[in-house]
Amino acid sequence: MEERIPGYCALCISRCGCISVVNNGVLISVEPFPEHPTGKSLCIKGRAAPELVYSSERLLTPMKRTHAKGAADPGWQPISWHEALTTIAEKLQKIRNELGSEAVAFGVTTPSGTAISDSFVWINRLAHAFGSPNTVFATENCNWHKDFAPNHTFGNSIGMPDYERSGAILLWGFNPATSWLAQAELINSAVKRGAKLIVIDPRKAGLAKRADEWLRVRPAADGPLAMALAHQLISNRWFDEAFIRHWSNGPLLVHKEQERLLTTNDLGSDHAKRGYLAWDTQHQRVVVYDPTAAQYQANRDDLALWGEFDIETALGKVSCKTAFQHYADACSHYTPSRAEALTDIPAQQIINTARLLHESGPVSYFTWTGTAQQGEATQTGRAISLLYALTGYIDAPGGNCYFTKPPVANLLGLGLLSEQQRAKGLGVEARPLGPGTMGWVSSYDLYKSIMGEQPYPTKALISFGGNPLLTKPNANAASKALQQLEFYVHADLFLNATADHADIVLPVASPWERAGLYPGFQISQQAESLVQLRPAVIPPRGESRSDSWIVFGLAKQLGLSEEFFGGDLDSALQHLIEPTGLTVEELKAHPEGVTLSLECRYQKYRQQDFATLSKKLEIFSDTFRACGYPPIPTFEESDRESSHYPLRLISAKWIGYCHSQQRQLPSLRKHMPEPLVELNPQTAAEHAIEEGEWLSIESSEGVIRAKAKFNKSLATDVICSQYGWWQAAFGNYNNLISDSDFDPISSSNRLRHMRCKITK
Repeated sequence: MEERIPGYCALCISRCGCISVVNNGVLISVEPFPEHPTGKSLCIKGRAAPELVYSSERLLTPMKRTHAKGAADPGWQPISWHEALTTIAEKLQKIRNELGSEAVAFGVTTPSGTAISDSFVWINRLAHAFGSPNTVFATENCNWHKDFAPNHTFGNSIGMPDYERSGAILLWGFNPATSWLAQAELINSAVKRGAKLIVIDPRKAGLAKRADEWLRVRPAADGPLAMALAHQLISNRWFDEAFIRHWSNGPLLVHKEQERLLTTNDLGSDHAKRGYLAWDTQHQRVVVYDPTAAQYQANRDDLALWGEFDIETALGKVSCKTAFQHYADACSHYTPSRAEALTDIPAQQIINTARLLHESGPVSYFTWTGTAQQGEATQTGRAISLLYALTGYIDAPGGNCYFTKPPVANLLGLGLLSEQQRAKGLGVEARPLGPGTMGWVSSYDLYKSIMGEQPYPTKALISFGGNPLLTKPNANAASKALQQLEFYVHADLFLNATADHADIVLPVASPWERAGLYPGFQISQQAESLVQLRPAVIPPRGESRSDSWIVFGLAKQLGLSEEFFGGDLDSALQHLIEPTGLTVEELKAHPEGVTLSLECRYQKYRQQDFATLSKKLEIFSDTFRACGYPPIPTFEESDRESSHYPLRLISAKWIGYCHSQQRQLPSLRKHMPEPLVELNPQTAAEHAIEEGEWLSIESSEGVIRAKAKFNKSLATDVICSQYGWWQAAFGNYNNLISDSDFDPISSSNRLRHMRCKITK
């Protein structure tokens, strides 16, 4: 008997709607579900789902280590779920009693590139309920720079492009053809109807081949490029001056020497009003910036957006300039000719691209890991955000919008941690604006805590997925740290290089063997309005269980049943969706999903302001300044030239694999059996390398092997390799990357820019 069961593919952030075809209890195929807002296409990874489910390499029973750590063979011995959960709970409680909850770290893999989104909220809640402020997550190299860091500019994330109404689309370090297929579909449709497309990427890949302007940026030069484009918009008056004047903190006055916003405190502590200062051009005097006052609403065009002024303060005369002038001056250093030298993009193309942004609105944009995996990732993101702010299209039709989301409850449980416990998070003190503020810590800080007990020792790690040996820099450091742990638990579908260090491994069911809830599919208002409870289409294989089942079982053993709704997952899901008015029973009866009556409201800042310190879009970030970071983006001039390592190494996703996954699947491995490295034919000729030949890639950190694949679009000093391969014959890309050189604000690693050399 054949069943066709609607759902969605959970393997990556695209969450493509799909139909699972089951014959006599066996999953035989997965197909697109065109009626679903993300279901027009399905990539080869989703179509290979039956191979994933029925792989002979699947982990199907809990197991414990019987050989010493460091042994070539862990000596895995099957154990019962009862023994596994009991042992884990006893170990964690012992460590907590001796050293505190912070001595136990939790790990969770990325919901953007795996199916962990089914359980992400519960894993974080478990860590917080246990009392740990330390959850190792890939956010600093992934979503932090699009979802959280932009809060310091927009008071929100970067939003989602309103592709159906966009006149120009800017893709920056983002190739949706390999990482977000549902977005690629919408972009293709927009281009077909006439929308202009600008792609900034060192490689001409995916949609870059259809771009009106493809800017082959030098790796890690994205920040200077954003400043150069902004300089063109400002100097040519190609920006939305009314938006910047009325809705940004551009008119606020900045102390020139101290580089801080002036406030009424500077005028004297007895001043009647409290607030920031601006310059009234009509009366030629300083005024208190009060955007709520009726007088300001009537005369806001009187506030200076440009200019430098001398004002009298309680401490004497002070030179100041507007925040916008401060930004414009910073951008003015990046003239087209100077930007060409810094970015390798022709000066005329920079001018043409800026003009295209000006003439082809509404403008929308998206950026992701290409700009996030750099040593100056946060300031690069700020520079791109400010460039986009100049267009005035934030939360406007055809721009980057904040579609109305299903009103689900926030059950991550961060509030279960006391402020004192949250402050203990690894890296929080060093990076007060980074992911540690959300309880997410970097692998670098975790390893430092394990190996050097700084600032305190971490003795145990409970990890759900994640494979840092293959997805984070310095695999050798990861290996040493995991080996030194007193206790390590790894939950996954397959054994891998990281799991080999565990004391206990737990078998996880595939997304086709478990249910999963997804409220809102992001890419449009229609997609955001859909709430879907994906059903399990077949029973779990062996003794595998969902990550959620493991979390709730472990919570019960740890005495945390109350925080986990009595241990009942359906009850927890009902609490999650309660604000929507839906019920779990209703969603189960409609596996295709239920569409809520949600409407998109544009330009919400007109009614509720921006959720920032100044209540405006922040050109000048006083929050950054207070934490010791430049309030306006600035970038180092040095590109770390090296005669010994003359090439620039980058990496990129290929459609067949996601991170370190899927290489066990025959159809995908047949498509790409070995790791490739792309290089310009001229570069290859200089090293006497033929296409298809093996070559070595060496950095200051290590050496790997890969097969040469020619790509004429790459600059002659850039090569693009692949990460996620673990076989000894090839080597691990992450061993080429330093883990000690990272973004000082977010701790993002330089995964997309490392100096290297190649040999035949």
